[in-house]
Amino acid sequence: MTQTPTPADLQKTLTHAPDTGPGPDAADRGRTALAVGVVEKIAGMAAREVSGIHALGSGFSRTFGAMRDRVPGGKSGVGRGIKAEVGERQTAIDIALVVEYGVVIPRLATEVRENIVEAVERMTGLEVVEVNIAVNDVHLPNEPEEEEEQEPSSGRRTRVQ
Repeated sequence: MTQTPTPADLQKTLTHAPDTGPGPDAADRGRTALAVGVVEKIAGMAAREVSGIHALGSGFSRTFGAMRDRVPGGKSGVGRGIKAEVGERQTAIDIALVVEYGVVIPRLATEVRENIVEAVERMTGLEVVEVNIAVNDVHLPNEPEEEEEQEPSSGRRTRVQ
């Protein structure tokens, strides 16, 4: 279960803000701390906006995430398949994804990278120094979803539901 991080739990802080507000010394009136999960969620949402992506994460992380999503009270992993390193002024992001069959992967990777950079920089004020993309699989049109339950192959009915 993920809890709201305390300031001591946060790995890095943002010490300057690009938009300092009405006063010239507004940036000197405190610090803004960003948890790594914030950057990962923003990057995940930005990546999902690009057409041609089937899923984020490796096969193991998708399977584990699907099980976690089924647990009552479990939270959906928007940042699944994303790993971010957050510094004081910069961030680096690694993303693993599964693409739909037929997409041009280099073009898709460029579009994903641009979308992530734009969203993270706009929302956090951090400079995105790199977005590394690993394409782990290609989803075929007639391939069943990993999360779908398969029907029993024998004619027997299930006794327990």
